[in-house]
Amino acid sequence: MSQAKAYAVMSPTSAFQPWTFERREPGDRDVVIEIAFCGICHSDLHQVRDEWGGSKFPMVPGHEIAGRVRAVGKKVRKFKAGDDAGVGCLVNSCGKCANCRKGLEQHCAGPVAFTYNGFELDGKTPTYGGYSSHVVVDERFVLKIKSGLPLERVAPLLCAGITTYSPLKRFGAGKGKRVGVLGLGGLGHMGVKLAAAMGAEVVVLSGTAAKKADGKRLGAHDFILTSDAAAMTKNTGRLDLIVDTVSAPHDIGAALGLLNTGGTLALVGASPKPLELPAFPLILARRQVAGSLIGGIAETQEMLDFCAKKKVFADVEVIEPRALDSAYERLTKGDVRYRFSIDLSKL
Repeated sequence: MSQAKAYAVMSPTSAFQPWTFERREPGDRDVVIEIAFCGICHSDLHQVRDEWGGSKFPMVPGHEIAGRVRAVGKKVRKFKAGDDAGVGCLVNSCGKCANCRKGLEQHCAGPVAFTYNGFELDGKTPTYGGYSSHVVVDERFVLKIKSGLPLERVAPLLCAGITTYSPLKRFGAGKGKRVGVLGLGGLGHMGVKLAAAMGAEVVVLSGTAAKKADGKRLGAHDFILTSDAAAMTKNTGRLDLIVDTVSAPHDIGAALGLLNTGGTLALVGASPKPLELPAFPLILARRQVAGSLIGGIAETQEMLDFCAKKKVFADVEVIEPRALDSAYERLTKGDVRYRFSIDLSKL
C-alpha cells in the first residue's frame, strides 16, 4: 500500500479539501504513475454534485490523467520508469465479454472498474481518480504518450479527445464530409479541432455569437447561430454529421433539421434531464440519433497517436488544486476556454 495525497469532496454539497488515502499495492502487471496533470471534465461536476445519482463519498474525481511512470510490475512489458503515460475513464474490465473482445471495454458487460466513483474488479476496493498524487493501474489500461508533448494539454484528450474522436471516426468524418459541432466547450473545442484535422468541413453550432471567432481559430470553416431562426432555416439539410456536446437540457429538434437525408446526430454530452426527441425530423429525412461513450483502449491509443502526429491538443487553463472550488463554479457558468488542467505538482 502507498499513501496518496489528493483533493476530495465528502458530500454533494461540500467543498474540496486535502485528503490522504491508501492506493492498493501494485501487482506484477501494474503500472504506478506519478500524476502531473489531470483535466476537469464536466462529468466530474455531475458526479461531485450527484446529479446523475449513485455518487460515492468521499470522492476523488478525475479521469483525464497524464503523468510519468514511477514503477512497473515485473510482468509489465509496454512501460518502464520515466515513460510518459495516461489513464482515461477506465482502469479495468472483465476482458472476457463480447464487447471487451471487440475492443469496446467502455461497454463491458461487467465487472468493470471506472477510474473513480467505483470499485476495482474485486467489488470492494474503491477507485479514486486523478485529483491525486499517483495512481496504480493495470498495464492494459495505461496509454502511451509520446515523449516531449505538453502533458497539461494532453491530459484532457483522455476523455474530451476520445469522446469526440470516436463518433467522428465511426460516422466517417473526413474530406468531403460536412460536420457540425453543437456546443463549443470542453468537448466541443476538441470536436472542432479533430474534425478539422481529419479533413472535414467543420461548422460550429452555438447560441453564443461571441463563439464565432474562437470557432474559426480552432479550425472551423463556418458558424451557425442556433438562436437565429433565419440562419437555421437557411442551413437546412447542410450537414452530414452533428456531434452534440451539450451537457445541459437543450432542444435537439432544430439541430436535426440541419442534417441532410440520412444524416446522423451523435450525442456525447450527457444532460442530467431527458431530452425531447421529435419524430418528424427523423422520419421525413431518414435521419438518426446515436449515442457514443468515450472509446475502447485501442481506439484511445489511436486517438493519442493521431493527436501527436497532427499536433492537436486541448486549449487549457492550468490551475492549482486549491482553486478547484472556484474552477467548478466557473465551469458551471461556462467560464473556461476550454478545459481546466490541474497541476498536481502543487499538491
